[in-house]
Amino acid sequence: MKIIALANQKGGVGKTTTTINLATALAAVQKKVLLIDMDPQGNASTGLGIYGRERKKGTYDLLLSDIGFERLTIQTKIPGLELIIASPDLAGAEVELVSVSEREFRLHRALENACSKYDYILIDCPPSLGFLTLNSLVAASDVIVPLQCEFYALEGLSQLLNTIKRIQARLNPSLNLFGIALTMYDKRNALCDQVAQDVRQHFQDYVFETMIPRNVKVSEAPSHGMPVLIYDVKSIGSLAYMRLAREILKKDGGWKNVAIVNDE
Repeated sequence: MKIIALANQKGGVGKTTTTINLATALAAVQKKVLLIDMDPQGNASTGLGIYGRERKKGTYDLLLSDIGFERLTIQTKIPGLELIIASPDLAGAEVELVSVSEREFRLHRALENACSKYDYILIDCPPSLGFLTLNSLVAASDVIVPLQCEFYALEGLSQLLNTIKRIQARLNPSLNLFGIALTMYDKRNALCDQVAQDVRQHFQDYVFETMIPRNVKVSEAPSHGMPVLIYDVKSIGSLAYMRLAREILKKDGGWKNVAIVNDE
């Protein structure tokens, strides 16, 4: 089992959209997937059709109570994809964790018994480098960084990579940078091309070949409470996320004749 944290302290880079669509694509090829919404904004929960009034116990309780993860998971409308929602109290967890013993390891310990149940656990981190993201990175085996194709995104990437190195050195030596996913790519914009080239030149094989394009269907899908792969499976955004999922499976060695989308 892989526990993959999708992290970027810069907001608006397509992190949550990437998380829910990768989770959907992996579940579509019979992988057992758990998505953990660690962002107090709860956008991953909303994007899977779980709205604020329906949220009760979730990630706050996972971190700050003795309730096992099995009692907090809910089945989404997507077969094979379970979710732990961002509960209403999660916004206060950053403050409450300050006084908790071994606060950086709360999520890691909560997921110790999850290994036998899932193939992948995806964690949607908040757009910050506080205790919620720290818990996610300590619990994770891998990190995927969604990176918007714009100049300022590169500055945030350097800060995040430095944080990952510190966590590897002090808290989680097995943490691995799984890949950088370029998002919101606009082929009409020369700056997008330049940023993509710079990232590929510097990080080489860490950058996924697939780039997620700007696409109106990707933007519309969350308002309908569903991933774009369900909202419009034939859109260019859906096809891109399916190709990205295939890259992840190949890199993880879990491909084995799984055909998510035709190269054409």
